[in-house]
Amino acid sequence: MGVAEKTVGEVLIDLLEVYGVDTVFGIPGVHTAELYRGLATSSIRHITPRHEQGAGFMADGYARVTGKPGVALVITGPGLTNTITAMAQAYQDSIPMLVISGVNSRGSLGHGRGCLHELPDQRATMATVSHMTHTLLDPADLPSVLERAFTILQSRRPGPVHIEIPTDVMDSKIVIEVPDPIKTFGPRASVSQVAALAEKCRQSQAPVILCGGGSISSAEQIKMLAEALDAPLVTTVNARGMFAGHPLSVPASPSLQPVRDMLANADLVIALGTQMGATDYDMYADGGFPELGNLVRVDIDADQLARGPAASLQILSTVDQLLADLLPMVGGLSGRTGGAERADKCQRGSLESLSPKMRLEINILENIRDALPGCFLVGDSTQAIYSGNLYFEAGQPKGWFNAATGYGALGYGPPAAIGASLGAPEKPVVCIVGDGGFQFSLAEIGSAKDCGANVIFLVWNNDGYGEIKTYMEDSGIVPEGVTPSAPDFLKIAEAYGVPAVRLDDVVDLPEALRRLAGEGGPSLIEIHETRTRGAGV
Repeated sequence: MGVAEKTVGEVLIDLLEVYGVDTVFGIPGVHTAELYRGLATSSIRHITPRHEQGAGFMADGYARVTGKPGVALVITGPGLTNTITAMAQAYQDSIPMLVISGVNSRGSLGHGRGCLHELPDQRATMATVSHMTHTLLDPADLPSVLERAFTILQSRRPGPVHIEIPTDVMDSKIVIEVPDPIKTFGPRASVSQVAALAEKCRQSQAPVILCGGGSISSAEQIKMLAEALDAPLVTTVNARGMFAGHPLSVPASPSLQPVRDMLANADLVIALGTQMGATDYDMYADGGFPELGNLVRVDIDADQLARGPAASLQILSTVDQLLADLLPMVGGLSGRTGGAERADKCQRGSLESLSPKMRLEINILENIRDALPGCFLVGDSTQAIYSGNLYFEAGQPKGWFNAATGYGALGYGPPAAIGASLGAPEKPVVCIVGDGGFQFSLAEIGSAKDCGANVIFLVWNNDGYGEIKTYMEDSGIVPEGVTPSAPDFLKIAEAYGVPAVRLDDVVDLPEALRRLAGEGGPSLIEIHETRTRGAGV
């Protein structure tokens, strides 16, 4: 530890380094320039998106693959409101994100005098999309405020936190003692609760385990539990790939009837780190998810345990600590059979329940996964992604995520894929985005070029908002507003100096993927639903 006299902006960078931050995403402006004073000489890399929404989505993608909070640094007013959509997506999907913004000088706050970038109450605006929002009125409070922010980010249900720094505070000189990194621990189940769950496990003959995004870091321990119980493993969208290739894995949505039937027939359902929200469990909004009298829910968030389906046993705990306590109690179970058969039946039934078009799209996703082993598939809200969310096994944990669940923001995929690539530069990233959604964040191709992100933008072109058009037709509504024109994506890529190819046949996709991934840096592939052979039925 050392003593230093620096500006608030310089101390902010020092403290971010202490907390392990190595990348920040943001667009500098007059209202944040002082926060950049110490950045160039630090170990932290700065990535400049083309839009602050892109900064937030990049921070999201980075956080998903690294497990560390993604950090966005944005100006007051429009810079921050541009970031709100990304914060809302991260809030819904429980993704750790630290957003640091400017705000106007302390003396102007609340007076409505028409200052540049002024909001009536910026902090109140952020309160609905963050677990914490704080205005740094006293420069000396910076270390304690950051400590509180990182404690929240690391010890409870993840999500965005927000700190705003007034412009007249940023250049204030302060003397602080740089702290050691904090150590945080999430909640842990009581001994009696663990014993109660262990007894349920011993009594069960046909259990099932549900795994959500909050359980990803415990994949190996969950696998041990599943093998001890001979329990099929159902993974939600954000948990796909946790058990790739395992005979107990069921990479299918709980919105599908075969999965619901298996859960209804189970004598114990253990839900680990899943919100059990509608976009995973009731994707068709049919209200058909079964009532489970044998449900046990394990979650880090007490509020979340109080929402959603009722459980016979609710356990407030991190998944890893719960399993550390539970596994020694159930490791000796034996003699159970039939789990792999139940999992296989559910897998086959789930896939067969989907339309031929969906199965074709899933097959293309599987070709991408197999062509680039270890790749991350990052999606926007587009038809192939909807199909994959219903049924798809990613090749690794964190290998599949998108914005078609939770908040459901269009334009998420391209910047999130860039953030993912920066978080795991050794892995190829394939961004699957529709021609409509891509136009929400098309300029981020330039950001990918600037930072050399190893991202292949796979444009699924169906001449507009195909999913919405289909929904309107199925609902007896004359489609309107669903055919926005698209640019020539290959020419856009060429303008940014990014290699691109338009496929004549989907059989050429694996070779194109391998070639472009081998070249490194960003690239683009276009598949057209009607003009690329094999892309439609």
